[in-house]
Amino acid sequence: MIQKIDVGAVAGDTPQGYSNKILTSVNDHDVHLSVMDAPFFWHFHPDSDETFFVVEGVLTIDIEEGSVDLQAGQLLTVPAGTRHRTRPGGARSVNLTVEKTDATTVQCDTPSHWTGRPE
Repeated sequence: MIQKIDVGAVAGDTPQGYSNKILTSVNDHDVHLSVMDAPFFWHFHPDSDETFFVVEGVLTIDIEEGSVDLQAGQLLTVPAGTRHRTRPGGARSVNLTVEKTDATTVQCDTPSHWTGRPE
């Protein structure tokens, strides 16, 4: 059945903390709604790019070269194999994330030469 999804309502129903829900699937990719008020761990996806689209707040994406802040309405794709970490740029961030269905997530240490901002 074709059904609309109210992203704002789903985000509003999300308790504090970290939440990552699959909202829908498109071909061989999933669209997740991520709500966070604390950093996610450093990781990479060897088999999938990961695209972030910010709906609310600021999302900071830390990569080995530094940090990128995304405002609501901005989008960024992290290529497969790139170590990264996401965190809210304020009290809370709400974003849509697109990645291959069943993408592998490999947790890793903070890059030893990371020169970005601290949490």
